[in-house]
Amino acid sequence: MALTKFRVYFAGISSLIVTVGVARFSYSLLLPIMQDGAGLTELGGGWLASTNFMGYMSGVLLAASLHNMNYKYNLHRLYLILSVLTSAAMVMTTDMVTWAVLRFIAGVCASGGFIIASGLILKWLVKHHHRAELGIHFSGAGLSIIITSLLVEFMLTISADWQQQWLALAVMAAVFAIPAWLWMPHPFIDGQVGGTAKDTPPSKVFKSLMMLAYFCAGYGYAVSSTFIVDIVERVEGLQGQGGLAFLLVGLAATPAAFIWDRIARKTGYIKALIVAYILQAIGIILPAINDSLPVVILSALMFGGTFIACVSMVLTMAGKFYPSNPAKFMGTMTLAYGAAQILAPVCTGYLTETFGSYDIGLYVSAAIVMIGTLFLFGLFRIEINTSEKKDTNTQTRFLIG
Repeated sequence: MALTKFRVYFAGISSLIVTVGVARFSYSLLLPIMQDGAGLTELGGGWLASTNFMGYMSGVLLAASLHNMNYKYNLHRLYLILSVLTSAAMVMTTDMVTWAVLRFIAGVCASGGFIIASGLILKWLVKHHHRAELGIHFSGAGLSIIITSLLVEFMLTISADWQQQWLALAVMAAVFAIPAWLWMPHPFIDGQVGGTAKDTPPSKVFKSLMMLAYFCAGYGYAVSSTFIVDIVERVEGLQGQGGLAFLLVGLAATPAAFIWDRIARKTGYIKALIVAYILQAIGIILPAINDSLPVVILSALMFGGTFIACVSMVLTMAGKFYPSNPAKFMGTMTLAYGAAQILAPVCTGYLTETFGSYDIGLYVSAAIVMIGTLFLFGLFRIEINTSEKKDTNTQTRFLIG
């Protein structure tokens, strides 16, 4: 079956719904439900989130270490299957160790949508002379939040318990795994048109600052994406609105990467990232300042409108540096992001149990994201100095406009 741009993007979006929406984001929706129905504590919830992120980081390490694109393609297919199975298996026990193992495997699977699928799609776009941007692909992350939120809310209306919720999510993942399986471009069977652009690696200092900045973004993302539903559910008068907040995150995230691609195209990717980081930090901290419904809604929209855009822009930059094997540097970058995701939920869980509120954890998270903007300013200065020393090339214009 000949692949078209639509089919390739739809495969990527479906992959994100399966490996990220169900295998990762659905846990945030089910956290308060599992706390009520399965006796899961705040600290236990934080540890399960961290094991999921540990799995994600392990998956990223594996993707970065593999150089054979055929192996990555087959690994992506395995992750589709495991995403379905690990979700269904959550209903079989209430043992924390078993849950942790399942969440770890699901985390490994999440790297399939974010890293392997992104690399396969970016490589296909370059070879077929399309614009090498991942905004449309990463709209799948926002759609995955919307779809899982709507499914969970529907299941609540029929009084489904946490086990029935996990089974419904597993069924949905199985449905979306079909187009992700069929239409994900094979790096060798499809895509022999044209050539691959030459790699233009950045300096070691640039790489270091970029990884530090991405670590900070990962910390902010992990805290809000994991706990936002529970944060809202704890507010007096907002009980039952956690699912709405998560749905709003998805609604804002769906067009965000696509829109930020266009902003970055005009301003340069580093400038766009600086603005996105600042807005994300504001979105994170708002519920700690004011927990009224309008402010919570604004927070959800700001966070949703920036977190996936940061991922999309950073991974697009990584692909720009290494078009011959985009997933390799994407994986290296995501190690920094993943390290923060392991650390953040556990720290936030401890802070919440110690102080009886998420507020301190949110302040810490926002502060770390703002530190990330300082590293981005360092990247900007490096590129400014580079452009002053020599004629501005295509890559410099791509980064700073």
